[in-house]
Amino acid sequence: MTSNPYQPVASCQPQFSFSTDNGNEQFRLGKALKFSAPAVVSMGKSADIVPCSFTTRGSAVAGRKLASRRAIARSRVAAAPFASLSLAAVTLTAPATKQESGVAVVTKPKKSIGDVVSQAGKKALSGGVPGMVAMAIQVLSLMWLRTTINYQYRYGTTTLEALKTLYAQGGIPRFYQGLLPALIQGPLSRFGDTAANTGMLALLEDVDMPVAFKTVAASLAAGAFRIVLMPVDACKTILQVEGKNGFNALVHKVQIGGPTVLFHGALAASVATFVGHYPWFATYNTLNSVLPKYDDSLPKRLLRSAFIGFCSSFVSDCCSNSIRVVKTTKQTATIPMTYSEVVQEIIKKDGVHGLFFRGLGTKIITNGIQGIMFTVMWRLGQDYWNKRAAEKAAEEKAAAAKATVVAK
Repeated sequence: MTSNPYQPVASCQPQFSFSTDNGNEQFRLGKALKFSAPAVVSMGKSADIVPCSFTTRGSAVAGRKLASRRAIARSRVAAAPFASLSLAAVTLTAPATKQESGVAVVTKPKKSIGDVVSQAGKKALSGGVPGMVAMAIQVLSLMWLRTTINYQYRYGTTTLEALKTLYAQGGIPRFYQGLLPALIQGPLSRFGDTAANTGMLALLEDVDMPVAFKTVAASLAAGAFRIVLMPVDACKTILQVEGKNGFNALVHKVQIGGPTVLFHGALAASVATFVGHYPWFATYNTLNSVLPKYDDSLPKRLLRSAFIGFCSSFVSDCCSNSIRVVKTTKQTATIPMTYSEVVQEIIKKDGVHGLFFRGLGTKIITNGIQGIMFTVMWRLGQDYWNKRAAEKAAEEKAAAAKATVVAK
C-alpha cells in the first residue's frame, strides 16, 4: 500500500502479520469489520507477511501520526478499512533495496551540525556580499530621499515642505549630511538582513516547517544585528535631521545621558527591523517561489526581480512605518526621552494620523525605487557569485581528477 512516492518519511518497510484472536484462523477483513473491536496485529504467530511503505505528500510529521488515537477514531466513523487495524505492534526491518521493493526510495544523507553551519555560512556570504554592494550604491544615489524621510519622521511636514526646508538650509549638500556614517551603516545593515535570511533558510533547510516560520527566525537574527550598529545609525540620523549642528547635538546629549544614549531607539529599531524585515522577505520568498522563473531571458528575469522588490518594500513599509517614526523621534531628540513621552509628543502635534503616516508616502516611493534597485542588483550579484562558485568547484574537481590520473 503506497500512497504517494513524492516524499518518503520512512525508508524501511513496516511488515504486518495479521491473525485473529485464536491465532489459527486466517485473517479476513470483512469478518473483522463485523465486530466493534479492532482486530489485533500479532507479530508472534505464523502468517503471511505483507510489506507496506508509507509516504506523505509534504510532511514528515504525518508519518508519526499514522496510528494516532484521533486518526483511528476518525477512520472508524468513516468506516474505512483501516478502522479495524491496530498499528501498535509494527516491526521495522532494514531498508529494502530498489530491486527488492520495486519502489524507488529517495533518502537524503543526514548532515552534521558542522556541515549545516558551513553551508549556512556560504549561503549567507553569497547573499550578503551582493546585498552589501547593492546597498552602498543605493546610499549614494538615494540618500537625499532618505534624509527627507527622516526629517519628516522627526518634524511631520509634507514631502514638498521638507524638500524646501532642507534645500534652504544648505542646498544639495544638506541632503547628504551623514554620508560617511550612512556608507558604513547601510551596507552593513543590509548585509545582516540578507545574510540572516539566506543563512537561516540554509540552516533550517532540513527542518519540516513552513517558510514563514523560517523567515521569523531570520528576522529575529537581523533585528539583533541592528542593535550592534545603533551608535553609527544614531550619528547618521541626527546629522540628517539637524544638519551640520547634529554632531554637536549628539555630543551634548551624550554628556547629559552618558554613552547609552547612543543606543536610544534600539528597542524600536529592533522591532521595526523585525516588523519590516519579516514582511519584506516573507513577501519576497513567497513571490519568488510562486512566480514563473525566466532563466533564459535577462530582461524578464530583471523585471520579475523588480516587481518582487517593489511589492516586498510596499508591504514592509506599511507594517513598520509607525515604529520607525517613534524610533527616529527618540533617536534625534536633543534631550533623553522615554518612549511614552515620544509617542505623546507625536500625537500632540499631529494626532494618531501622524504616528502612523508621517513620511509614509515618501517612504513608499523611496523604498519602492530602492527595493527595485536592491533586488535587481542583489539578484545579479548573487547569480554572479553563485556562477563563480560553481566554476571554482568545477575547476577543483577537474584538478582532483587530474591528480588522481597522474597518481595512477
